[in-house]
Amino acid sequence: MTGRISLRAVGETALDEVSALVGSPAEGVTGVRKIEDGWMVTIEVLEMARVPETTDVLGAYEVHVNEEGHVMEYTRMGRYLRAQVENVT
Repeated sequence: MTGRISLRAVGETALDEVSALVGSPAEGVTGVRKIEDGWMVTIEVLEMARVPETTDVLGAYEVHVNEEGHVMEYTRMGRYLRAQVENVT
């Protein structure tokens, strides 16, 4: 990628790379924020499919994408059940 990179491209790059690295399907982007040397993308990955789907295990990952559009690092921030609801205050 060269020039100005769209948020969509940043998100797609993070989804594709982490899915390939982890070996599990990435479900979607839950956040993108600009950082000093690129972007920090938060994505959800289906780590364990179960029946019923509400008991699937998802992983939340932070992915650092540099200004050229390359994934520099990723970290799993946590795991949770699909049906788990956050407390929003």
